[in-house]
Amino acid sequence: MNTIGNYAPDFEIPGIDREVYHLGSYRRKFKAIAVVFMSKDSPEVSQYTERLKNIQAEFNAQGFTVMGIDSNYRTEPIADSIEAMKKYAEETELNFPYLRDPTQDVAKSFKAKVEPTAYLLDSDAVIRYQGRIDDCAESIEQVKKHYLRDSVLAMLNGGTISQDYVKPVGTNIKWRVR
Repeated sequence: MNTIGNYAPDFEIPGIDREVYHLGSYRRKFKAIAVVFMSKDSPEVSQYTERLKNIQAEFNAQGFTVMGIDSNYRTEPIADSIEAMKKYAEETELNFPYLRDPTQDVAKSFKAKVEPTAYLLDSDAVIRYQGRIDDCAESIEQVKKHYLRDSVLAMLNGGTISQDYVKPVGTNIKWRVR
């Protein structure tokens, strides 16, 4: 579902470092934030992790950050889930916050269904881009369109995002059955 132009829902959820992350405080610190729904269990996320780290490294000094969020339903206690996420973050040397959405409320509020899905927010928390990270999960060498990177660059330079929605492709978020 396309949410371009909508305000992103505020959230407070735990990170792998046991700190609580509040979108509102990040909005005050950064000009642009990419909220990326990503689970360590998704093959597509594994393929995109290095690219997300590269985007973070390229633009962080200009007032940009990625916030990775795992919203998949898990049967294990949250502490065990966060430990597994922490191990993944250490193994892949993540350079951005990796957060846990244990109630799945954040994913539902964003209307996220697939991981990875990126939502690029401006400092007012308005969603300016939504969708895929680029056009080729399998190989960075074959990428022709860098959707998220180009959107971040345009936003930080005060330009127009040329393609603000690209249907995400990946693994469905695993929802809790109630």
